[in-house]
Formats: sequence, structure tokens, C-alpha cells
Amino acid sequence: MASESQANAARKVVVHLRATGDAPILKQSKFKIGGTDKFAKVIDFLRRQLHRETLFVYINSAFSPNPDELVNDLYNNFGFDGKLVVNYASSMAWG
Repeated sequence: MASESQANAARKVVVHLRATGDAPILKQSKFKIGGTDKFAKVIDFLRRQLHRETLFVYINSAFSPNPDELVNDLYNNFGFDGKLVVNYASSMAWG
């Protein structure tokens, strides 16, 4: 049983980044990140790619996750088709 939870923790999660509103589209919209990484790592990656400090990030076009959330937990709860869809915008898109 312990080896199964270790395998889950070590697995990589496919993150699909989708531009929303006037946000620029990334050349590479899909990448893999460690499941034990915090969501803040996804936000930092986006900030570097887009050269923007202010960024709004949503899961499934619905809510902004806490930067301390683990990518694996977000994927387990909200992922589908083998990936976690992350929408990003330069201005607030959804409540």
C-alpha cells in the first residue's frame, strides 16, 4: 500500500495551459510537473514565460487554487483526460 502512494506522489502531472481573454498564447501549452510540487511553481513558470507579475490563474475556468496546493491533489480532484487544465489571464476572468 505504501508503494502505491509513493508512486502517486512521484508521478508527473500533465498541465495544459490555456490563455483566456487578452493573455498571450504560449508556444508550449503543455508540460509535465512533479505531483509533489506546489501550484506556486506553475504560477512562477507562467510569470517568467509571460514576463508579467500580475496574473490570474484558474482551474477548469472556475476557481483560483491556493499556491500552496499540491499539483497532485489538484489533478486528483479536477484533472480529466489525463491532464490538469489551467486557464491564465492578465485581468480577472472569472469570479
